[in-house]
Order: sequence, then C-alpha cells, then structure tokens
Amino acid sequence: MQHRIGDAARLSGVPAANIRYYEKEGLLAAQARADNRYRLYSDDEVHRLRFVRLCRAMDMSLDEVRTLLALDAGGTADGHAACATLDEHLGHVRTRLAELHALEQELRALRGRCDGTGGQCHVIEALHARADAEPVPPPAPLARRHV
Repeated sequence: MQHRIGDAARLSGVPAANIRYYEKEGLLAAQARADNRYRLYSDDEVHRLRFVRLCRAMDMSLDEVRTLLALDAGGTADGHAACATLDEHLGHVRTRLAELHALEQELRALRGRCDGTGGQCHVIEALHARADAEPVPPPAPLARRHV
C-alpha cells in the first residue's frame, strides 16, 4: 500500500517535516512521486520510519541510526557491529548522565543559598557572582552534542 506523507507521518509517529529531513539525510530513500507530485511511502518505509523514531527516542545520533540501518540493509545484521554501535551509544549516555549528575549537584548547592532573608535574592546574587567569575570561553565550533 502507498501512503502520502501525512498518512506516513500519522502511521509512523514521525512528523512530516522530519520525514523530509530524514529523506534529505539519507535515512530514507528519495520517494516515488504520484502524478500530482505527492511523495508516496510504502508500508516498509513506514516501518523504517518507526525504526528511526524508536532509535531517536533512545537519543541515538543520526550517524548511529544510519549505521544500524546500513547493518539491517545488509540482510543478516552483523550482531557484533550492532552491539559495538550500542556500546558506543551507552558511553555517550553515561557521559551525559555524569554531566547531568554534576549539574544536579551544582543546582542543589545554588538552591541551598536560598534562605529567604535579606532584601536581595541570594540565588540571583550567586548567579551574578558566578557569571562574573566564569572565564569567557572562545567561540565553539558548530558541532552539536551527541545526546
């Protein structure tokens, strides 16, 4: 069965804009077009979109999803390569968890400064002091975080 992009979005849970983006990024093959130029998606392609959505919901990068899709396209997926991809992703998740834990501790310490006394908010004072004490980092490259 062939589905127009709106139906493919509804059936897969992937917004139409993301479907177009995934097509542009090569996660989904360029789609056949009907005579009226509407993109048409097969049931297999809708399933592929669900697969991508699941991987993205697990915070996998597009490159990791692309790797898993390539392994799947090879017929019998190479379990060792798939495991290696997941192990690498687990490393990213663990790093992010450590960063989030450190952020939690920092926020708890900041919250501890709030005692309700004085005319000025101690939390805001602490944020101002920290903003002035922090060195200004050089402009970062446009690389995005993994997770």
